Amino acid sequence: MPLHFCHPSAPHKRLRLPEWYVSNLMLQRALDAVIRRIHRLDREHDIPYLAGYSIDGTVIYIDRHMPEGFKHRGRMIETDRFLILHEEVEKTMIDRLDLHYLHAHQIAARAEQAAVRACGINWREYDAFMQDNVKHIGDERLSKIPADLDLKPYRDEHDTELLMRMAAAVERGEHPETHHREKLHRAVHETIAHIKTNGGSRHHHPRHGAPRTARSKGSKGSKQAAGRGKSAKRKKK
Repeated sequence: MPLHFCHPSAPHKRLRLPEWYVSNLMLQRALDAVIRRIHRLDREHDIPYLAGYSIDGTVIYIDRHMPEGFKHRGRMIETDRFLILHEEVEKTMIDRLDLHYLHAHQIAARAEQAAVRACGINWREYDAFMQDNVKHIGDERLSKIPADLDLKPYRDEHDTELLMRMAAAVERGEHPETHHREKLHRAVHETIAHIKTNGGSRHHHPRHGAPRTARSKGSKGSKQAAGRGKSAKRKKK
């Protein structure tokens, strides 16, 4: 995806309506603007909910097993840009407005869905592609976790089971060599302790794909209601 043009993906044509009106073309340009502003995209790690972000928001993570696109009506659709939009909106809502993860996720999922439709892509086909990959990725081991992955989504969803699997992977040494094992291990356990202290229980959270954007494995209704789970979040085993 070329990022050195003013509109890497949106068509170069004049608007027939004022720029402040609701417009598919302007939304495509807005999507391009978001993509140009990300600091770094990382596709080299295992991300439990298919996509995520670093604690400081400078890195957007997309699971290393997630395909970069799918064929739609004879053309290849690059899907990373929609996941990036979802993650950026979600992270901003959480950091700037201190929203609960699910509330931020719902807003991000709607933005993702609107962007997909503005680009002339059938939402159901897009969501089906995401769901198919959730099932495939769910069979992979959680073995390469980024040390700076923001754990708020897991904490807010009280997903202690997933956090325990993440901690076990770190204890086995299954994490990037560039990251400090003790620091990563401590962060995961502090999150688990926070959940238990606040009366949290185990909860399986949907995430990318449907409104990514919550993506819950096999939960078609929740994804459509939310928008793709990075649209519903999708869990890796």
